[in-house]
Amino acid sequence: MAVIRAIYDNEGPSKPFVKWAGGKRQLLPEIEARIPWHELEANNWDYAEPFVGGGAVLFRVLEKVPAVRSVVNDLNPRLIAAYRAIRDNVEAVIDRLSELAAHFLPLDDMERLEHYLSMRARFNAKVPEDVETAALLIFLNRTCFNGLYRENARGDFNVPYGKVKNPMLCDAKTLRADAGALKQVTLQCGDFPSVTERLTRTTFFYLDPPYKPISQTSSFNTYTKIPFDDNEQRRLAAFCRALDAKGHYFLLSNSDPGDSFFDDLYAGFRIERVQARRCVNANPAKRGPLSELLISNF
Repeated sequence: MAVIRAIYDNEGPSKPFVKWAGGKRQLLPEIEARIPWHELEANNWDYAEPFVGGGAVLFRVLEKVPAVRSVVNDLNPRLIAAYRAIRDNVEAVIDRLSELAAHFLPLDDMERLEHYLSMRARFNAKVPEDVETAALLIFLNRTCFNGLYRENARGDFNVPYGKVKNPMLCDAKTLRADAGALKQVTLQCGDFPSVTERLTRTTFFYLDPPYKPISQTSSFNTYTKIPFDDNEQRRLAAFCRALDAKGHYFLLSNSDPGDSFFDDLYAGFRIERVQARRCVNANPAKRGPLSELLISNF
């Protein structure tokens, strides 16, 4: 029988428990250099992420400032259910992932494909229980094509099987570390402006929306059944201007489409172009460095 790759020793540093298209691990040094650490560490400001995704920036902030008051949001209810289950019931998530691994890993290729499709169908049945949702989300993320998360117009996860030979299905060490980091974090699921309903004082926002496609063939913004199109980008820019008017601070990342779209939307704010490596592409040759934007009001 295949060995279940689970880690049960002491907690290590918290980090994303899923791979997420547009994740910020590659761009993290550039983002870190622009975070107002002094204000967060001095407990002068709170922290908010309206588009948490995989949470690379969130977990780095929580690692450096564990006591920071944080509000985290995403429009994807399954993702927020996974965060909630890991925060509140991590041992149950680990147990369920261990069960999934024990069943999946010994299977041959055809059996794995059939089991993947069965678990994808179960996930799309919208299981209401957070632990099962979290375990299935992680299982599918580790076994699907390229670690993508994508939904169709019906809201169904539709990424095909990825033929991963030896997936890490249950990284208990990371899950426990993440659970500890998330203990004091407020989690919510909704449209990005709803984050402001929980604010009580000056807040630093990190905003990482679905990126504007840099070409027709690179379009990927279907993390939920509602695409994040140019009108949503305009609505987000208006939201950032409202934050600025209320005295909040923001740092926003997005793609650099090579035109003046964002320069016009965020005129008057600081716009920087930095190099980042894209890691999600069906063609490995196209996973090289690209220009990305960091936009801030400070």
